[in-house]
Formats: sequence, structure tokens, C-alpha cells
Amino acid sequence: MATNRARVKSVEESIRDTDEPGHRLKRHLSGLDLAVFGVGVIIGTGIFVLTGVVARDQSGPAVALSFVIAGVVCGLAALCYAEFASTVPVAGSAYTFSYATFGELIAWIIGWDLVLEMALGAATVAVGWSGYLNQLLGDLGIPLPAAIAGEEAVFNIPAVFVVALMTTVLILGIKFSSRVTSVIVAIKIAIVLLVIAVGVFFVEAANYTPFVPPAQPAEAGASGWDAPLIQTLFGFSPGTFGWGGVITGASIVFFAFIGFDIVATAAEETKHPAKDMPRGIIGSLAICTALYVAVSLVVVGMQPYTELSATAPLAEAFSSVGLPIFAGIISLGALTGLTSVVMILLLGQSRVLFAMSRDRLLPPALAEVHPRYGTPYKITIFTGVFVAVLAAVVPLEELASLVNIGTLFAFLLVSIGVVILRRTRPDLPRAFRVPLMPVLPIVSAIACLWLMANLPIETWVRFVIWMVLGVAIYYLYGRRRSRFSPHGAAEREQAGQTPGGAR
Repeated sequence: MATNRARVKSVEESIRDTDEPGHRLKRHLSGLDLAVFGVGVIIGTGIFVLTGVVARDQSGPAVALSFVIAGVVCGLAALCYAEFASTVPVAGSAYTFSYATFGELIAWIIGWDLVLEMALGAATVAVGWSGYLNQLLGDLGIPLPAAIAGEEAVFNIPAVFVVALMTTVLILGIKFSSRVTSVIVAIKIAIVLLVIAVGVFFVEAANYTPFVPPAQPAEAGASGWDAPLIQTLFGFSPGTFGWGGVITGASIVFFAFIGFDIVATAAEETKHPAKDMPRGIIGSLAICTALYVAVSLVVVGMQPYTELSATAPLAEAFSSVGLPIFAGIISLGALTGLTSVVMILLLGQSRVLFAMSRDRLLPPALAEVHPRYGTPYKITIFTGVFVAVLAAVVPLEELASLVNIGTLFAFLLVSIGVVILRRTRPDLPRAFRVPLMPVLPIVSAIACLWLMANLPIETWVRFVIWMVLGVAIYYLYGRRRSRFSPHGAAEREQAGQTPGGAR
């Protein structure tokens, strides 16, 4: 039993809770399903946009190396997630892992933090989906009014539609959701592979020279609230191009990989989590890294990096070689890709909130599972409504960077937590172990801190405000009603359980 002072929920307690009547999720997912989920959420507009921006402004043709470096950094965090997810196969991802290592307060903070990554991320992607849809409709001569579609909409109807549609899919069952995701991901990968297969015939070797352009001093950088934290603290302002530009480019394209951690939120719905979770997490990351590198090599080979478009580099590259029809295909690929991203972000958010509700840090009634579909339908509907409202009316451009810092903070805690759990619970069976412990998790934590330090001060201020608000809610509600509080213990006893989760 966890001590009330530390309020650490043991791994055994977390696993016992997965069989709690009324809160039992159905196990339908395989390792392949998890990999498809990972690919579905990672590959979005990043592969169609960031390649050109980073090649033109930071890395030159060596943008492929930036993707490799970013993939390695994500891979370090992925190893930590894989060990945790195979050891603690419970819904909630970083929230559940933190509960087993740091205790209830940190678990609440990371759960609150994940709202930034998943709910805000889903709303942001839904708005982007609306923009791509309107672009395609415009190409067909039937654009929607700007007031109801696109990033400048007063009330974004397409964004609400895609959130509502994906929420419905999630309610109808995890097996059905995985099938829908498989179809979407197959279309998305087919389009990406088509771009690579066709584009490679238009590659000119001269465009790869110099592969790493000579370093150039940085221009007058941002100041005040817009300046990166590291620049304000240490006066460090990275230059462009050269190997420094490759590293800076890696910190930018890193965010194209965000999402693989959401695979861990489905641990409780996986048939064989001990072996399937590591395969799904690491496999999806490896597939996406390979696709990112291939696309980046093609696009910089088709057009000189200095001429790449900042908004639609792939479409412009194909237009430059006389294939404008591919602009529509690429837009279709982006639209399809964003559809799966919205759904899987909603999936991840609902599972985190489900775990928090089951622990009574949120109203426990929200954790009720549908008797037929086996999904946490109440919390899924709540998540869908919340995200739909954000996507419909809230301007999200200034808040989008919060998604990045929220994700990195989760990576940081998981990297540290896997070391702590190795020391505090060396007896736990671990189907997957992070190699070179504790070196790799420490390197992962340092890499996350470095990338966080490159974010603007304004983002840090908003992040701190969000965290303070979360701590206030915890002390006003969560701590008083959680599983370890007298109130929560009484409720669990009435349900035939001890406060520690035993029957």
C-alpha cells in the first residue's frame, strides 16, 4: 500500500485497477495496431512543411541529418516509454508512470500537462485540417466562407465536424478505431511513397552540393518575450547552416515526431503489452524517421534549397519540375494525415483523463466504460466537446508552442522516472529494459531540457501559469477526493475495495 504522505500508487495497485468493475477496457490491440497508431499521429503536416522551412533557413541539403538527430533524441525518450509501458501496462502513459515513481502531486501535474500536448494539439490540428479542406475545395471552385473555415474563421465548422466524427469513431470501440486508423494511415503512407517514388526521378545531384552549407552568423534575433530562454539566460544565439545549423534544424524538426508517446496511453487495451508496447513505440518511430529522411532527400534534390517554399515545399518542388498535379495529391495526403492525428490525439487525451478519473483526481463517474463498446465513452465525449469548442472559437496560433513544451516536459519526467523506478523497484518484471542504464535516460533528459530552453520566454511564462492553475485545482479538488484521501478511501470501501486498490 502506498503511504499517504508520499501518495505513491504502486505498480501492483495500478494493474489491479484495470480489472475494476465498470472500468475495464477491452484488449484488442496488437503490436502492429500500435505501430499504425504511432505512424498515424506522427506523420502530419510536418513531413509536408518542415522539410522546406528547415532546409531553406537552417540546414540546407543536410536537413536529412537534422531529421536523423531529432529521431535519435526521440528514440532515447521512446526507449524509456517502452520500458515503462511494458512494465506498467495501464492507461494514462506518463501520468500513470509518474504516479508509480514521483507520487500523486507530480502525477497530477503531468496529467494536467498532457492536456497541453493532446487536447490543445488536437484542436490545433483540427484547425489545420479545416484549412487544408478549404484549400482543396477552393481548387475545385467551391471554397467555404472564411468566417466558417480556415485559421481565420470566427466559428470553425469543419474543425468541429472532424473532431465530432473522430470522437464518434473512438466511442464505437478501440478495435473499430484501429481499423479506421489503418485505412487512413495506408492512404497517407501510399501518398508519401508516391511522392518519393516519383520525385526521385527528378533529383539533380548538383542540388546536394554543398551538402552542409558554410556556417553563417545569426541575424539580429528575437528579443524580449519572443527570445529563446537560452538566449536570455546565456546570451547564446545559434547561427544558420554549418553543423550548428544542422543541430538547430534538429530542434525544429523534433516537433514533427511528437505523438509516439501517445501509443503508451493504449497499454491497457493491448493484448500482450509486455512485448507489443516496445514494438509499437519504437517501430512507429523508426518508420516515421525513415520516411522523413527519404522525403527530405527527395525535396532538396528536386529544387535548390535556397528556392524552397516555406509553406508548401513539396508542392512547389513538383511544380518546379512540371508536375503541378502533385500539389493536389500532396494536399490530399496532408488532409488525410491530419484526420488520423486528430483521432489519435483524442484517444490519448481521453485515456489520460480516464486514468485520472479512475484514481478520483477527477470525478470518478467520468471513468465509466460503455457496456457494449468497452470504451470510456463519458470521458471521450467530454474530451471531444472540449476540443471542439477550442477548435471552433479560440485563436490557437499563439498557443501552439505550448504543445511542444508540454510534450518535452512529459518526456523529461519519463526519462527521469525510469531511472527512479529501476532503483526503487528492481524486483519488477521488465519485458523490455533501456540499455546502458542510467546513461541513455540521463542523455534523454538533458536533450529534452536543451530543446525546452530553445523555446521562447513567452511560452515558458504561459506554461508556468498553466501549471500553477493545475496545482490550484489539485489542492482544491483532487487531493481532497483522490484514492488516498479519507473521502476517496470511503468511496472505494463502499465499492468493495481498499484504498490501495485490493479487492
